[in-house]
Amino acid sequence: MRAAGFEPLVEAAPPTLRTAADALVEMLSTLARRQHEHRERTVARLTAVVDSALLPAELCDMAFYYRAKAQRDLGRSRDSGDGMRRVAEGGGRLAPAARRGLAHLARLTGDFPTALRTAGTLGWDGRHHRVLGDVWWVQGDMARAAEAYRAARDEAEQHAVAGERATAQAQRAFTLAFADPAVASDELDLAHQLLVGLDLRATRLTAHIAALVRDAGAASAQIEGRARVLHTEAANAGITAARLTVELALGFHHAVLADHARLDVCLARLREAVRGGDYAYYDDIVCFMSGRPVPDDGTSRARWLDGPGPTRARWQGLVIARRALYGGAS
Repeated sequence: MRAAGFEPLVEAAPPTLRTAADALVEMLSTLARRQHEHRERTVARLTAVVDSALLPAELCDMAFYYRAKAQRDLGRSRDSGDGMRRVAEGGGRLAPAARRGLAHLARLTGDFPTALRTAGTLGWDGRHHRVLGDVWWVQGDMARAAEAYRAARDEAEQHAVAGERATAQAQRAFTLAFADPAVASDELDLAHQLLVGLDLRATRLTAHIAALVRDAGAASAQIEGRARVLHTEAANAGITAARLTVELALGFHHAVLADHARLDVCLARLREAVRGGDYAYYDDIVCFMSGRPVPDDGTSRARWLDGPGPTRARWQGLVIARRALYGGAS
């Protein structure tokens, strides 16, 4: 499948960079194209810029930061962390964003206390409210997460940052999609309005996944077919988080329907994808949703903020509420 406006990954010759102007043009071109290219290509092009050593420090930080973001999308957390730390420790203009990147990386490993503590130090420049929302929703605390994303959206509006406003709103819609499908529909409408004219592939994927979660449990919603399309688009873009979140949405759908056979398949795919690395706690969450024990094999290193018991109860509560909405399994 090829998504409209998206160029699949193909081998390309590295650019020849001889002057600072060459490096600057290549970097700006890469950043302009990154929503339309596979993250592998973004990493390769920005690596050429970094390795050229032609740019002054502040512009070089930009190349390091956006390469680290692309590496995180590809699941290369160690490399991403190295780049984020370099930018954060440099104290330049992108240092707050790099500290946010480090908070994201802590969350991906399941170190939620560290991510939460870091969020408290970020301020607007580090998008503190959005980082808080990212921590709270995986705990199953959708009300607190939705409020954090609302605050992030409103703060972005005050600062006239359209992309951040749309991203926060899409995340708010995604969070509320688990808890209240009717409210989520209104929030999704707003997210799509805020995305008009913006080139934010990952955020558009979030909005589409939110619609999938909103419709989970509805037998006529063609959830699996829609999930395959989104999974392919996320894989083509090299966005690991979106690909795995599609699996999480499927897990929610199958848990609501108490479809144990499909849950087995979903969990097997998740475990193969995470292999005990980043997002290993998604496996835990699907087990929480479906009332299954978490495998005692050491693959998940999740440090839940108030422990696994309350987290399990919140995720199971979301499944039970959705079943009640559709009159499904008890």
